[in-house]
Amino acid sequence: MKTAFYDIHQQLNAKIIDFGGFDMPVQYSGIQKEHLAVRNAVGMFDVSHMGEIYIRGDNALKAVQYLTINDASKLYPGKAQYSCMCYEDGGIVDDLLVYMISEDNYLLVVNASNIEKDYQWLLKNNKYNADIINVSDDICLLAVQGPKAPEVVQKLTDTDLSAIKFYTFQYGSLAGYDDIMISATGYTGEKGFELYFDKNKTSPEKIWNKLMEAGQPFDIQPAGLGARDTLRLEMGLPLYGNDIGAETNPFEAKLGWITKLDKKELVGKEALEEIKSKPLRRKLIGFKMKEKKKFPRKGYPIHSESGDAVGEVTSGGLSISLGQGIGMGYVRTDLAEEGIPINLMIRKKPEAAEITKPPFIKQ
Repeated sequence: MKTAFYDIHQQLNAKIIDFGGFDMPVQYSGIQKEHLAVRNAVGMFDVSHMGEIYIRGDNALKAVQYLTINDASKLYPGKAQYSCMCYEDGGIVDDLLVYMISEDNYLLVVNASNIEKDYQWLLKNNKYNADIINVSDDICLLAVQGPKAPEVVQKLTDTDLSAIKFYTFQYGSLAGYDDIMISATGYTGEKGFELYFDKNKTSPEKIWNKLMEAGQPFDIQPAGLGARDTLRLEMGLPLYGNDIGAETNPFEAKLGWITKLDKKELVGKEALEEIKSKPLRRKLIGFKMKEKKKFPRKGYPIHSESGDAVGEVTSGGLSISLGQGIGMGYVRTDLAEEGIPINLMIRKKPEAAEITKPPFIKQ
């Protein structure tokens, strides 16, 4: 599948890869340049591969409460929250964003590779007979990220962007089009906005070009999935399919803070309560490599200093900001404390690392 910006990516000579069934740009000018543009100025991502699913109707809140682990009753129109959906056994169906548009209208934004799976799971567990509508094919999503992002986007809208605090959103006009959802729920650790709009009611190419034009004074860079991954890893943000999935539960993934078990009903509640009541077998941790030239990769074994196999890397690579190898992975609970030395097995050779609490860079 292709997003509405595919032709633009080709014109910019982006390297295209398959990601979650979509032909997506992994890089344009290079991951390092794109990463630093977002950290120091501004970059723009096409993230239209993400899925958008509405839950509507008189029982919309009851449905969202039952289907997601966070407390959606704390939301109000214009407010968003990070959440997960869990299977009956407590494994994670997906992590997602929940936007409250109105009392009877919620928007779930899910991961690209999970759109159809999530949609079918929502329908299957639609206990309150809400209207569940998958609009993923119609919605475009651009993320403008970086310290200069607010200045760039503000050029194209009358909406006061300073009023859109983290995890809130507003509808407004942008680049001559109305009904644009402007959200501040980024995945990079930087200031910025996510712009949701219907490709049938706008010109996606015009919006892209207007944003690039507005960002020229700041040397805005189009950024691909490669930089998106290095940026989120520096912030210690989990990636579905790597750090979380059906085989992981929210508590071992350090998502207990969004797991609200005082709700009366929740898919997987009994399993989650049992998991919480017992000592965890493993936990998700972050780590930094001691030697700067050593870079961890997903799947590398993690050993204790004494040589015992204690876990596995789930995400890893070079921190471009630090010039150092960083990563995340699951280890035995007794080793999941900051400062504990570990070894990564790289080409069957132990390489020293230290458990470090993310984020790896302070913003």
